[in-house]
Amino acid sequence: MKKVAIIGAGASGLPAIKSCLEEGMQPICFEKSNQLGGLWNYTSEVLEDQPCVMRSTVINTSKEMLSYSDFPVPKDYAMFMHHSYVLKYLHLYAKQFDLAKYIRLQTQVESVVMAKDFETTGRWDLTVKDIQTGEESTMTYDAVMVCTGQHTYKYTPEFPDMENFDGRIMHSHDYRDSRGYDNQKVIVVGVGNSGVDTAVDLSRSSKKVYLSTRRGCWVSKRIASNGVPNDMNSYRRCMLAIKKYIPTGILEWIMIQQSNQQFDHKVYSLKPEHGYFSQHPTINDDLPNRIASGSIIVKPNISRFLKNGVEFEDGTTENDIDTIVLATGYKYNFPFLDKSLVEVKDNRVDLYKHLFPTNLKHNTLAVVGIMQQIGAVFPISELQCRLSARVFKGDIQLPSRSEMWNDINRKRDVMNKRFVQSNRYTMKVDCVPYMDELAELHGSKPNLCRIARSDPSLALQCFFGPCTPYQFRLEGPCKWNGAREAILKQWDRTWHPMKTRPTGPYSWKETPNTYLYTTVCLLIAFILIFVF
Repeated sequence: MKKVAIIGAGASGLPAIKSCLEEGMQPICFEKSNQLGGLWNYTSEVLEDQPCVMRSTVINTSKEMLSYSDFPVPKDYAMFMHHSYVLKYLHLYAKQFDLAKYIRLQTQVESVVMAKDFETTGRWDLTVKDIQTGEESTMTYDAVMVCTGQHTYKYTPEFPDMENFDGRIMHSHDYRDSRGYDNQKVIVVGVGNSGVDTAVDLSRSSKKVYLSTRRGCWVSKRIASNGVPNDMNSYRRCMLAIKKYIPTGILEWIMIQQSNQQFDHKVYSLKPEHGYFSQHPTINDDLPNRIASGSIIVKPNISRFLKNGVEFEDGTTENDIDTIVLATGYKYNFPFLDKSLVEVKDNRVDLYKHLFPTNLKHNTLAVVGIMQQIGAVFPISELQCRLSARVFKGDIQLPSRSEMWNDINRKRDVMNKRFVQSNRYTMKVDCVPYMDELAELHGSKPNLCRIARSDPSLALQCFFGPCTPYQFRLEGPCKWNGAREAILKQWDRTWHPMKTRPTGPYSWKETPNTYLYTTVCLLIAFILIFVF
């Protein structure tokens, strides 16, 4: 039985354990903290190189889109979960599949090096340290999955005269809640999700909050029309199919119009120069209200620091600043791996399918969950783990090194043309197309034509309804018998926690008539675009 070492017991490490078990391999997971959960393991204590959410964090993806493919989030959990429920879900997942017994807590991986017989076996030597005792030990494993995620090592930019500032400078990585910031004047740098969430949280108690941005951003809400989760509305195979034939410029114009219907980004000083698809949309429901109430003031990028404040690029200054929070993202770092194995260049890691190094004779090393995804990370990481396990087992052969590099370069060219130049956009993926790529290699991409012949209602739901992760358990290796029911009842689970007061018969659901209406509207739009 092959032994697989897994580094990290968070949202990527747990499905890595399960995937190895499904393929008949023996996993051993090393986690340096005192419990599973990774980023979602909230603690008020700030620990270096230990990711953690804010106390008020609510997940930006709906529970159905976030679920692992054979374990739906409980129907009683909110449509958009507080981080404490995300952690509960991870513990439920670990309990359901008996994963905890394979995890060694408070164990830090010191190094991963090729074993002496790597050329013939592809094995690895791992040196680990027991954090409580300080004892080190080395063992040999047949394969390794690195599941440390992308929110561990802070990226801190340098500004002119930064060292002269008398106040406090911190990274959003170290921010937990607004306690202790009462009556302070705070500047938050960065309008990604972390920056905006931090600014909104602080604006409820701080004296004044300034939100500094280089480029501006397009802001999206969690909830779309009729109260439907935005991601369940957007990530549908029918929409993706039609978008292939509509020019990007037209799609961007449509998205910008929709975005400005919520609030005029130019009036609110958030309008960027780039298009809608050139940057990850910032998801926040409260930001427009906080700006409108004067609780948050949007400012341009900082040009230099002053003794007690900053000067912005438009020449304006703000003084008497107490704290500056740098919500400037993260950088990739794998201190336990030699650069010859996985090298970081300009915050980019060149991996086949954002997963496998290309320079190894044996494909026995996978780096899971470090892509910068648009959509939920849980099902993406899970599919990466499922694919990796089958590659380790020998059931799937990866292409030649030249073919791998062709794929990497092709993806890089597409990404460079689409996104603004930033360390945030070096390994970006759209969740459904990327999962389809992985599933095609793995053998679990659903064949809707084949499904339609025997189960047309299921095929309709898969094509016109939300592309929830359960679709990747309908067919192929380790398919799940409950996948069909999970798909057909996904809307019931979505609305269930909202039913807290009698309001008459509950009847909302997507039907074939809904699909027909959606298709007709899309076809009319398609015809109008190309005819007129």
